[in-house]
Amino acid sequence: MLNTMEAIYMILIAGEMTIGIWGNGFIVLVNCIGWLKKRDISLIDIILVSLAISRICLLCVIFLDGIITLLSPETYDQDELMNILDVFWTLCNHSSVWFTSCLSIFYLLRIANISHPFFLWMKLKINRIILGILLVSFLISLIFSISLNEGSWNYFKVNHEENITWEFKVSKIANAFKQITLNLGAIPPFVLCLISFLLLLFSLFRHTKQMKFHATGFRDPSTEAHMRAIKAVIIFLMLFIMYYVAFLVVTSSLMIPQGKLAMMFGGIITVIFPSSHSFILIMGNGKLREAFLKVLRILKCFHKRRSFFVP
Repeated sequence: MLNTMEAIYMILIAGEMTIGIWGNGFIVLVNCIGWLKKRDISLIDIILVSLAISRICLLCVIFLDGIITLLSPETYDQDELMNILDVFWTLCNHSSVWFTSCLSIFYLLRIANISHPFFLWMKLKINRIILGILLVSFLISLIFSISLNEGSWNYFKVNHEENITWEFKVSKIANAFKQITLNLGAIPPFVLCLISFLLLLFSLFRHTKQMKFHATGFRDPSTEAHMRAIKAVIIFLMLFIMYYVAFLVVTSSLMIPQGKLAMMFGGIITVIFPSSHSFILIMGNGKLREAFLKVLRILKCFHKRRSFFVP
């Protein structure tokens, strides 16, 4: 029987998951329909579709993990099930962060004006570079998730089974340590996003300085593009930091008495990142924004007609 806090948690987590799947599913649907109509798909669409699919999978894994932890925590005594969930969670989580990093690099190469020869070469080869990063990042996520979950943690637990109490404590510590270690793989893509942000700032500073020198004003298309890209990367970095702080709260709840409340609070905050970021991407993309506003107009008209006919 669920208490009030647990019921609120399930309602909130289910609502966040529904919103997140709807937003990411919308990105996938609009781009796939566009691809079927035009028989062509752009590089930015490939990045967004890959990111949205990874986010949908991540939301499903987080939701399943939260429900199991809340309703049937003894299920995690089964090492096979725990390892399977950890593999899928690590794969989806790392893929999501890597694909977002690809999006930041895409913004950098398309918008920034940096005269370094290597940067100019990257701008010329942008399609190959981004597609290569997408493929390599997915393979890295897959290898990382499988290699770190394949039986390496059972040894730690088995060698400390002196009594039931000690085994229970070691199991919690091992699981928390495992979760933290699995997340270290998200550091490289986060660093790439941070570098992209700093280079975009540098490019905007140089561009603004040139505009002042030529006295042509500041609100030109290039400046606007820089500002949009910088805002998008800043929002991602903020959500990413919030996501991992909440994850640390969830992980630490395994090692403190009565940590269920901390786990529920952290779980609710954790889902905000993959759910809300999809709508930020929608509003930041012209095609997706137009399709989204069109859907809202249709829903508004449908609601008006329904209100008119209902006595």
